[in-house]
Amino acid sequence: MNKENSKEYRVNSQIRVSPIVVIGHDGRNMGSMPTHRAVEIAAEAGLDLVEISPNSRPPVCRVMDFGKFKFDQKVKDKKQRRKQKQSQVKEVRLSPSIQDHDLETKLKAAVKFLEQGHRVSVKLEFRRRELAHKDIGITVVNGFVGRIGPSGTCVSKPKIEGRSVICMIEPPQKDAE
Repeated sequence: MNKENSKEYRVNSQIRVSPIVVIGHDGRNMGSMPTHRAVEIAAEAGLDLVEISPNSRPPVCRVMDFGKFKFDQKVKDKKQRRKQKQSQVKEVRLSPSIQDHDLETKLKAAVKFLEQGHRVSVKLEFRRRELAHKDIGITVVNGFVGRIGPSGTCVSKPKIEGRSVICMIEPPQKDAE
């Protein structure tokens, strides 16, 4: 990422356009001046001249410590990545002949996943002669989704794909704060 940051900003002798608007290291506007003069001012202060707004006419440059600026950008990017929530798709597997207690156990696991913010894929696989009773499988998955209640919302209704019935459940959307 730091390579991208150094490519985004032109520094000192990389700035080819003249004249430029210069903002001093203290934040005050120093006005429009030739590029070579602005680079000299930055060098006298022991800092760098960094092109902040290259698309404006004339471009805006700032006198600052570019190494410190890059470091601060990297820290800011790290904080933003840390705040992002990574969600996964967790899978709960059922069978058409599942008993009530086993269904409750799977239900608790699915609710736990949803509370953690993950999506849950409910998959019911048919084996051998169970394929003749696909309606039972859809009933089991519909019952499972119905028992989840307010913990999650069904994104796609149960559908038959080959030898299995699949349904996707997402955690409820939190209101924007």
